[in-house]
Amino acid sequence: MSAGATGVGSLPGGDAREAAKTATGSFEDFPYLPELPARGPGADMIGRSTGLLVDMYAHVEPSGWRISDRPGRDTRRARSWLGEDLDALEEFTQGYTGRLKVQAVGPWTLAAALELHGGEAMLQDAGACRDLAGSLAEGLREHLADVRRRIPGADIVLQLDEPSLTAVLLGRVRSASGYRTYRAVDRQVVEGALRDLFAVHDGEVIVHSCAPEVPFGLLRRAGATGVSFDFSLLTEREDDAIGEAVEGGTKLFAGVVPGTDGPLSDPGGSVMGVRKLWRRLGLAPGTLAESVVVTPSCGLAGASPAYARAVQAHCVRAARSLADNPE
Repeated sequence: MSAGATGVGSLPGGDAREAAKTATGSFEDFPYLPELPARGPGADMIGRSTGLLVDMYAHVEPSGWRISDRPGRDTRRARSWLGEDLDALEEFTQGYTGRLKVQAVGPWTLAAALELHGGEAMLQDAGACRDLAGSLAEGLREHLADVRRRIPGADIVLQLDEPSLTAVLLGRVRSASGYRTYRAVDRQVVEGALRDLFAVHDGEVIVHSCAPEVPFGLLRRAGATGVSFDFSLLTEREDDAIGEAVEGGTKLFAGVVPGTDGPLSDPGGSVMGVRKLWRRLGLAPGTLAESVVVTPSCGLAGASPAYARAVQAHCVRAARSLADNPE
């Protein structure tokens, strides 16, 4: 069994065909739908996901994305770019069968980033958060059906990006003025909204966060089949939660290769920390390959095109090293 490798989501540049070619060429066994935020508002992570919402719209203000009463230019642009990216992916996945990952921003990071008409985050309004999660669920259902139509042999893996999740749970999201923070959202409410959203997809659902203190236990209880994270931010405090997750069958998408330009170690060296973690937790080395997928530590939008290509090839080699020498 070979350990898998895939990308996180974003790539540098603005050429959809070039990005699709890179994502499918680097990860022949686990390609993904690339995101190209350099194109501008609507191609960024938040804007792209607002384009998926059903009966809910947003536009760009100087302060960020704000809820609108009707679809405008920003919504149309977000949808048009997503369509372009899907066309390109479809072209490079003709006849493909196997895992294919698509990404969207999760409801809590979206609620922390989207502004209500008055400028405060949706996060402060429980009703607005419920509406947002419902709208996102509907939009994701349509999006996943579209991807299935285009690439019928794909076994779709849905990734929800939740970098603000920990801040939402701990009451660390700043208000519009920046002088105060919004109240922490009850863990049960957070977990329930995620569970309902995960239910739109009957395949693998993973949650990605490159922030510290990823709530592994909560995500597992909500039904995530995998968690994607920046491996360098782990502390031994998370050991128990990770051990339980692995023993419960949760896949770890370990971000072990830096997402911005720098020297790359040898592929075996990149996954040394993962092997050490396994030893520390007393897990059988033989389970490494089926439990771990190797990824960059975060999206690659800030990298040079050459580095982005090198990192993805490096992840594949690091995954092979993990499978061949788990100890």
